[in-house]
Parts: sequence; structure tokens; C-alpha cells
Amino acid sequence: MRKRTFFVLGALVVFRLLAVIPIPKVDILRLESFLANNEFLGLLNIFSGGGLSNLSIVMLGVAPYITGSIIMQLLTIMSPKMKALYQEEGEAGRRKFNQYSRLLTVPLAVIQGFGFLAFLRTQGVLEDMTLFDQFVNVAVITAGSVLLMWIGELITEFGIGNGVSIIIFAGIVASLPATTSQLLFTFELSQSPIYLAAIAAAVAVTYGVVYITEAERPIPITYAKRVRGMKIFGGISTYLPLRLNQAGVIPIIFALSILLFPQMVLNFLGGVDNPVVKNISEFLLGFVENPWIYSVVYFILVFIFTYFYTAVTFDPDTTSKHLQKSGAFIPGIRPGSNTSVYIANILTRLTLVGALFLGVIAVLPLLMMALTDIAAFAIGGTGLLIVVSVVIDLIKKIDAQVSVREY
Repeated sequence: MRKRTFFVLGALVVFRLLAVIPIPKVDILRLESFLANNEFLGLLNIFSGGGLSNLSIVMLGVAPYITGSIIMQLLTIMSPKMKALYQEEGEAGRRKFNQYSRLLTVPLAVIQGFGFLAFLRTQGVLEDMTLFDQFVNVAVITAGSVLLMWIGELITEFGIGNGVSIIIFAGIVASLPATTSQLLFTFELSQSPIYLAAIAAAVAVTYGVVYITEAERPIPITYAKRVRGMKIFGGISTYLPLRLNQAGVIPIIFALSILLFPQMVLNFLGGVDNPVVKNISEFLLGFVENPWIYSVVYFILVFIFTYFYTAVTFDPDTTSKHLQKSGAFIPGIRPGSNTSVYIANILTRLTLVGALFLGVIAVLPLLMMALTDIAAFAIGGTGLLIVVSVVIDLIKKIDAQVSVREY
């Protein structure tokens, strides 16, 4: 446990060092003024682990890897071969599936890096560059994104918890001093009720996320009695725990990734010289950046991704087969397809509650931002949601490691 903890801390130190190395030809003053109170770039900065705030070599963060993972997860729904690879071929199939996600990260990082650099160049943040300079910058930030993905994989394998989630968590925590000082410097006494409401909402979000994440529905399981010689085996009763929020924080990360991509494309097209393209992109960007429309789309995406990720990670048919092979059954339910349908029905109802709650919690900070015009609330609320979920997952992983040591 001590070695794993020190490995995680060492990997995070390396990550933070990479996050302060800027790419060439950045106008720092223009960058600071451009990033101020920009909600879109603030959310993007969360995924870069804070690397975007100074256009570091890891400015894309784990966003390309997350996008690649989303595409691969979608393929499991559309392709039976991919579904079999992910769910039925065991650890070897899962490793091959993850390898495809890693390979997909490289072209996605190139596309996102080129588009983002072109967008920043139109805003005057980057100085004029030759074609060779552009190529070098894209190559550097692509390599930085792949390096960060590798560090995340190492944390998952040799550390504690999910490496990608911990990198995002570290970036959010690293930005806390700057966000807190910004709120303190801009504080006015007349805004006291707003800040008190924000603190109350943060406490409510923390409590709600912990409560829903820990909540589970136990399904009773009984093992059939078996007689061997003069001894009777089995006959014990236990339960199958189904979590209310089976997907954890993944739907939030997926939904934000999907929402940020069209904004990045439209921002890039807004700097194009063609007046028709510019007008269309500005119109669509105004539509996308409307806080109420943004909140509705965000809620719907979180809701859909909660069901989607639960369906990918928990298969009632596989669970039913495993129970049947081990001689277990649910009292009053026939083994086989009946058990699968029974578990699927319970899981669907549980996921409905979890998805609604997660969607409401996700859009609550955005609604507060729309009412108060303080962008830090939206960014801070999303960050809080991710931080709480990652900490809960980390505590569970540590408890599991302690249990392994005890046994």
C-alpha cells in the first residue's frame, strides 16, 4: 500500500511538472485575458488537468483518450464482435480493447491539437508560426497527451484507483487556490447571499453524491444444497448488490467531452475569413452557449450516458449464467432467462433514479451560474462533482487493498 501510494504521488508530481512547461510562441498576457471568465475553456481546463491555463505541452490532457474510449464503448453497442471482445473474452479481450482505445487516441489528439491551436492563433494568443512550427507544436502536444495517457495507465496498474480520473482530480485540486483567490478578490458584501447559497449547494451536492453512490439494492441469492458422501455443501444465503449509480462519475466526464467538442469546432470556424462560415458558426455558437439550452442538453447527455455505461459494464445475461453455473438462484425466480429479465428490470428502475439524480446534480451549478453570472460556480460545481466521486472510488480501492492484505 505504501509503495502504491508513493507511486501515485510521484506520477502526479511528474504530471504537474509537465503541466507548467509551455509550448513555444505563446503570448502569456493575451492568454491570461482570454482565459478570464471563459466557461468553455474553464471546463476544457478541467480535462487537461490544469495544463491549458498556460498552454503547456499536456494542454489537451486526457481528453483525446476519453473521446477514444467513448468511441470504443459506442462500438460495443453497434458491433457484436466488439461487444464479445469487451465482455466475453475475459482479461485478454479487455486488454486488446483498451489497446484499440490507446491507438485511437493518437489521431484524435492530432485533430484536436491542430483545431485548438488554429483557434488560439485566430484569437492572437499564439504568435505567427511557419508551417514547420505548427507541425512541431501539434507533434509536441500530441506526444504530451499520449504521455499523460501512459502515466494514467501506470497509476491504474501500479497505483491506487483509476489513473485517468486521478489525473483529472489532481488538475482540479491544483486549480483550487487560483479559483478561491479569484472569488475572494471579486467578492462584494452585496453578494453574500449568493456565496452562502453556493456553499449550501456544494454541501448538498457532496452529500447527495456520497449518498447515491453508496446506495445499493440487495437481491437475495441462495446456493443449492449438494450432498457429497456424508457431507452437505451449499444451502447458504447471500445477496447480489446492485448500486443505485452503477456508472459512477463516468457519465459526467463523457457528457462534458461530447459538449466541448462542437464548441471547439465552432470556435475554430468563427475565426475563418469566409463571412458565410463565420456567420453560421457565430449563430450556432450563440445557440450552443445559451446556458438554458446548454443545461438541458447536458442533462439529457448525462441521463443517456448513465444508462449506456451501465448497460456496457453490467450484463444481466452474463450475471444470470454465472449464478446458474455456480448453483445459485434467486428465491421464487427460475434460473436462466427469467433471472436475467428479473435482474434487468430491477437494474432499469435503479438506473432511472440514479440517472435523474446525476443529471440534476450536474446541471445545478450551471443553473446557479446562469442566475448569478459567476462563471466560477459552473466550473467549480462540475469539478466538485468529479472530485467527490473520485475520492469515494479511491477510498473504496484503498479499503479493498487493506482487505487483501488482511486475508
